[in-house]
Amino acid sequence: MRIAVLTFDGFNELDSFIASAILNRVTRPGWKAEIVSPCEFATSGNGVRVARQQPLAFARDADAVIVGSGRRTREIATDPAILGELRLDPARQLVTAQCSGALILAKLGLLERVPACTDTMTRPAVEAAGVTVLDRPFHAVGNVATAGGCLASHYLAGWLIARAAGRAEAERVLHYVAPVGEKDAYVARAFAAIGPYL
Repeated sequence: MRIAVLTFDGFNELDSFIASAILNRVTRPGWKAEIVSPCEFATSGNGVRVARQQPLAFARDADAVIVGSGRRTREIATDPAILGELRLDPARQLVTAQCSGALILAKLGLLERVPACTDTMTRPAVEAAGVTVLDRPFHAVGNVATAGGCLASHYLAGWLIARAAGRAEAERVLHYVAPVGEKDAYVARAFAAIGPYL
């Protein structure tokens, strides 16, 4: 399972790093989540600089894609070069977006007649793109999923793991990363959000 975590300049560390760290807790052969960017180094909105592990074109061949959010998402969502590289295909890929990443999915035409989740600041732009925005942390239709709110990253990761490796593996991984003393409640809450879409 090759997973592309799209990480652009201005990215939100919580989106890219939490999701990739949780996904990489799966130890199956060939399973790997990688930071994917159009540039060799991406700098977060808070100044954290990260080296990409794969170029943007990797997203087309990945089995799953997470489109992260960031301060420059509105600009990136109008960049024809980037959008042209992102020929994502929900017929063969699990395609997800975190917060403002939903705007990129909308611009790619992947949210037509599909409601989405996003953060409160991005909501007007996603709605202006013709997408119905839900007041929920997670929603999925078929192979397309969106999450709203920085700390909803584990919902996307959990859903991807459950879809690709089974619910038991998703429960195991989420249980591992959950806070001590809250593990069972944390897993139950995550599956209350993602379970209806599995």
